[in-house]
Amino acid sequence: MSPAAKIQRAILSVTDKTGLVEFARRLAKLGVELISTGGTAKLLRESGVAVKDISDLTGFPEMLDGRVKTLHPKVHGGILHRRSDPRHTSAIAEHGILPIDMVVVNLYAFEKTAAKPGVHLDEVIENIDIGGPSMIRSAAKNYQDVAIVTSPADYDAIAEEMGKSGGSLSLATRWRLAQKAFATTAAYDSAIASTLDQVNPQDFKLPEAQGGFPSVLRLSFKKALDLRYGENPHQKAAMYSDGSRTGVANAHQLQGKELSYNNIVDLQAAWDLAQEFDETVCAIIKHTNPCGAASGKTLAEAYKRALECDPVSAFGGVIGVNSTVDAEAAEEMHKLFLEVIAAPAFDEAAKAKFASKKNLRLVEVKAAPQRWVLKNVSGGILVQDTDVHSLREAELKVVTKRPPTPEEKRALLFAWKVCKHVKSNAIVYAREGQTVGVGAGQMSRVDAAKIGAMKAQLPLKGTVAASDAFFPFPDGVEEIANAGATAIIQPGGSQRDPEVIAAADRLGLAMLFTGVRHFRH
Repeated sequence: MSPAAKIQRAILSVTDKTGLVEFARRLAKLGVELISTGGTAKLLRESGVAVKDISDLTGFPEMLDGRVKTLHPKVHGGILHRRSDPRHTSAIAEHGILPIDMVVVNLYAFEKTAAKPGVHLDEVIENIDIGGPSMIRSAAKNYQDVAIVTSPADYDAIAEEMGKSGGSLSLATRWRLAQKAFATTAAYDSAIASTLDQVNPQDFKLPEAQGGFPSVLRLSFKKALDLRYGENPHQKAAMYSDGSRTGVANAHQLQGKELSYNNIVDLQAAWDLAQEFDETVCAIIKHTNPCGAASGKTLAEAYKRALECDPVSAFGGVIGVNSTVDAEAAEEMHKLFLEVIAAPAFDEAAKAKFASKKNLRLVEVKAAPQRWVLKNVSGGILVQDTDVHSLREAELKVVTKRPPTPEEKRALLFAWKVCKHVKSNAIVYAREGQTVGVGAGQMSRVDAAKIGAMKAQLPLKGTVAASDAFFPFPDGVEEIANAGATAIIQPGGSQRDPEVIAAADRLGLAMLFTGVRHFRH
């Protein structure tokens, strides 16, 4: 097909049918003959779009429960022959093969199937697409003559270009589509290989059941956007997406200037902390650490209580919440200069209130489980499970003579959840449902206790304290008691635990051990 040749015939065979019917209608109006398979053909016919079955093209029925339908010379010959090569055009004419100028294919949802709880390996294997990747690769290889369309996101632009050009696509467009196609099949094969690499062939357990790490780590992400710069202006940066439409990388920005690298890092920290709670909560983040977190009967109340913890540090901060931002919350948040607000949703009144703050980024995030945490090291990469541990009542152990009161216990559990999201060494002072002081990222635990108390804007008397790791010496406990706290929650496990517990008893503190450490480097 020359750069200006009209697309006359297309094969459509998709799993994700988003926008397909409208795209097919636009192709049909441009005089493109449509050929389709199975469920795709059924949908198009039911929608009033004229379409031929693939068996009409091949002269051979779909068989083996649909496993064999497009693996045929009349399909791949129609796609792969070079229009400029007389030998190719002669060969397809001799065998009655019709040219196919466009292939619209997306693949079986392998990753979605593999992620289903309790899924059997047989079902996963059945969702390995064979014909789809074959057609994609054939069309992409012959990009000079064939357009390969693998994403519904491209339908509008393709139809627009064809409408303006009389039914053709430029060589540049076909090349771009081919690049995307090869990336699609590469990611698909990588997902299959990574999943099956962890399967035990004797018990057919999938990675989620085994909990192991693959012997070869295959990662595939698409660039979502270029960033103005990285952590600092002299560093270049970009953000890549896993294509899941969930999580921070796939969030929907409603307004505001573009997100920076640091914005996104802080946004993730704020979002993670807020999602730790079932009750309505607001987290205010500065440089990845919470400068305030609180729960409330309403989001507005939660925000005001979070702000009370450290209103100075909150200036220019990033907010994460776990409920819809409404008019009342927006009214309060509007009073402070903020960089980003991340929420599951914003109601119309809230959006109207924030509209005057043109630079404020409003970001809607769909919750997504994050299985692994990756960190670069020179020459390689570290991989670990995400710290999703949720403390259970049975894990709590009272180690002091005095148990915590019910009010102290509620405050301790709140402080523990927040402390998990503070850089180590971490000490968090809190009341029930509200942080009071945060000591973060210190080389010494006693210094973290001192800084947490120093940062407090609210009274410390009667607070409780959480520590992300054990106290190596009694001095940290003594510092917390001097600040006015009455109870401590910590993992325990130090060789000097008896001395630490004795210090707590001497000072009249209640202390809980959790047996779980939450270092955050």
